[in-house]
Amino acid sequence: MNTLNTANSSHTLLCSGRPVGRYTFSPTLAPHLSARPYLHPVSTLGGVAVTEEMPEDHVHHLGVGIAVPDVGGANFWGGRTYVRDQGSVELDNHGSQVHRGWKLRDPDGFVEELSWRTGRDCSAELLREHRTVAATELDGVAWALDFTFSLTNTSGGDLSIGSPATNGRAGAGYGGFFWRAPKQAAAPLAFTANGEGEEAVHGRTADWLGLAGQGWTLVFAGATAETRRDPWFVRTGEYPGVGSALAWAERLPVPAGATVVRRLVTVVADGVLDREASAAYISRAVGS
Repeated sequence: MNTLNTANSSHTLLCSGRPVGRYTFSPTLAPHLSARPYLHPVSTLGGVAVTEEMPEDHVHHLGVGIAVPDVGGANFWGGRTYVRDQGSVELDNHGSQVHRGWKLRDPDGFVEELSWRTGRDCSAELLREHRTVAATELDGVAWALDFTFSLTNTSGGDLSIGSPATNGRAGAGYGGFFWRAPKQAAAPLAFTANGEGEEAVHGRTADWLGLAGQGWTLVFAGATAETRRDPWFVRTGEYPGVGSALAWAERLPVPAGATVVRRLVTVVADGVLDREASAAYISRAVGS
């Protein structure tokens, strides 16, 4: 059994005074789960749960957070590592995202400093992260989670970020911001302004991407202040999850001292939104 200890290590996220998430910033996890801070449970304003934690199908899926399967060969995703010409292999290469402290800690958001560490005693720092999270009410139906992370290479040498896809597993370019949604009786519908269904949206770029389940809708947008848009990693059939891929087809170089910045905004809504409503909500959320 996987054990999880969150005592004295969590922060309740409020939106206009209502709890919408719990952020566990110093979890105690088995090494193969790659310990990292994450949000779970996350809910709509109406109280509908929209995240899942340590599900049986992928016990290393932890609600909402930043998970990367390959940082210079270190696994910050959890589970097995995909090795070219070998497949998925259990390796002793798991890193941890260690909470270092708060720059700001308010009920509706926070600014956190983290250290991405690897090695048997987690003594080797590869990255230093500056993370900003904020919750904003949009109306009585929806609120927005604004999540920005900055990763600075502090290893003393050049690094690169990879994925199973860059290591030879086609279509598996996951790694970066990732949201594990709850399994329901029916698979959720993934859609963009121009496509519908997992096959139509997976691995493609789009200004926004919607995921609609039973009683809820999530609308994701990459809102980094640059022209680049990362491809979306989307699963609906095997399990419900959406991520913004840092290394979809090619490794992402992170030279010594360089910083990678990404901002993701997610609208969390009660009910099932259509394309028009989804686009309107995410436009408002990103603009705000």
